[in-house]
Amino acid sequence: MWHRIRTYTQAIRERDPAARSVWDVVFSYPSFHALVLHRAAHALWQRGWFWLARWISHWGRFFTGIEIHPGATIGERVFIDHGMGVVIGETAEVGDDCTIYQGVTLGGTSLARGSKRHPTLGKGVIVGANSQVLGGFEVGDGAKIGSNAVVTKPVPAGATAVGNPARIIHAETDARREEAAAKLGFSAYGVTQNDDPVSQALRGLIDGTASQEHQIMLLWQAVEKLACQVDPGCVPQDAAREESFEAEKLNEIVGK
Repeated sequence: MWHRIRTYTQAIRERDPAARSVWDVVFSYPSFHALVLHRAAHALWQRGWFWLARWISHWGRFFTGIEIHPGATIGERVFIDHGMGVVIGETAEVGDDCTIYQGVTLGGTSLARGSKRHPTLGKGVIVGANSQVLGGFEVGDGAKIGSNAVVTKPVPAGATAVGNPARIIHAETDARREEAAAKLGFSAYGVTQNDDPVSQALRGLIDGTASQEHQIMLLWQAVEKLACQVDPGCVPQDAAREESFEAEKLNEIVGK
């Protein structure tokens, strides 16, 4: 148990630049308090002391704003950043090295007693702020849940889920990207502008329109060239050959 508690302090100091010392973590971080109380409550729950386990869990929620059911399984080096409003259900499983932000719910969609109602997070999963992961499915190792996402189906390992309902974006296999990600650490809120499928779709439409504008301009040039060959006295109409579609500005607006 003490080893597990030490991993919580280490995880906070590694992933939060604001944590200046072990004492700062021990006395000032609700994540640390909530996880320590959960360890005690979980041990009692496993021994059949259900009422006492729930009572300790209740006080943990009261003091920290983080609600972890004593039946939930929490791995090593888990970090719940900020934490206010986090809810982790009875049959939820959180793997090692996971990071969970404020407002997250690991909830269930079934009322059947004794069933696996809550999600399982693999190792190194990042769950962004105010996202909801609902159901007894698995989120694979290294996956990311974007802020405000509502996830109701499994997420493959290394993939990113964003939106409501969540859409799955598979991770790149490019070694250079993996190397850059390792240098940067991790995406703090589990999503970047390039991961947003709506933004990607809009950029695709903008780029397609810009390409069509360019093709039309080339057609105008070809038509004028043929016209001047037929009528040597013709005057080229430069205005008809100019591209007016401002693709770069529109891409900036949608977050390129």
